[in-house]
Amino acid sequence: MNKVILVGNLTRDPELSETPSGVAVCRFSIAVSRDYANANGTRETDFFNITVWRGRAENCGKYLKKGNKVAIVGSLQNRSYEDKDGIKRNVTDVIANEVEFLTPKSAQSEYEDDGEPVVSAKRERPQLEAIDDNQLPF
Repeated sequence: MNKVILVGNLTRDPELSETPSGVAVCRFSIAVSRDYANANGTRETDFFNITVWRGRAENCGKYLKKGNKVAIVGSLQNRSYEDKDGIKRNVTDVIANEVEFLTPKSAQSEYEDDGEPVVSAKRERPQLEAIDDNQLPF
């Protein structure tokens, strides 16, 4: 069985392209924080390359941007290539079968162009109406 589930934030804007036969492919990377601290007391972060295909790729390219939080369900795929110096490199990619957008649409505007959250001094909250306890059905 080859299955991976990740929740993290995009480290860069997605790159949407097409294969020569016209199939959409979207590539991006996500940062996933580990749930434990190292010996220095800091939490380390792992970075994963994500590849998405077809219609799902088009949606990712259209709606995702750097800083957005996503959940990925997919499988690991190893590949190797030779770099410009002739050295063989091995790479592990996550091929996404499912992508869940976790950053709400309303929060999308709360991110700056560099993907960092915008910190606002005061956030408006909806006002609650007082009700009479005698109106409650329980």
